[in-house]
Amino acid sequence: MRVHAALLFALCLTSEIDAQDSIPPGPPFDQAAALADLKKFIAGKEEQLAVDVFNNIQQYKGATAGRFLRIMEFGFTVALGVDCTHCHKPGVWDSDEKPTKQIARDMTVMLNAINTEYLKKIPNLRSTNPQVNCTTCHRGQRRPALELPPSVRPPE
Repeated sequence: MRVHAALLFALCLTSEIDAQDSIPPGPPFDQAAALADLKKFIAGKEEQLAVDVFNNIQQYKGATAGRFLRIMEFGFTVALGVDCTHCHKPGVWDSDEKPTKQIARDMTVMLNAINTEYLKKIPNLRSTNPQVNCTTCHRGQRRPALELPPSVRPPE
C-alpha cells in the first residue's frame, strides 16, 4: 500500500498545479448554458456509450453519454467546486490543452485502484462495498482538503 500512498501524495501535490492561476480572466463562463448545449447535442443519444458520442474519451468508457455528463457535472464540478473550464476549453471539450484534464484522468485511475484493489483488502471494514470518490478528499474544493477543520483540531 506504500506505493499507492506515494501516488496519492504525488497526485495531490500535482493537483495544485493549476494553469488557470496564470490566465487572465476572460468573459464569465456560463456553466448552465454549456450543459444545456451538451444535453441538446446528445439528445436521443443519452443511452449510447459516451465513446460513441464524444471524442477523446479515455475514462468512463463504459458510461452512457447521459451518465458521462452527470459524472462531469456532479462527480467533478461539484466535488471539486469548479466549473467545466477547470479542465476544458469551452466548446473544444475534447482538447487535452489543460493539464488539469490529465490530472483528473490520473486521479480517476487512482480512485479505481483504491476501490477495487486496496479497500477490499482491509479486513475489518464494516462495509460490503467500501468506496472513495473525488469528494472524499476534495470536499468541494479545488485542492484536496489536507487539514482538519478548526472545530476538529486538537487544542494547541
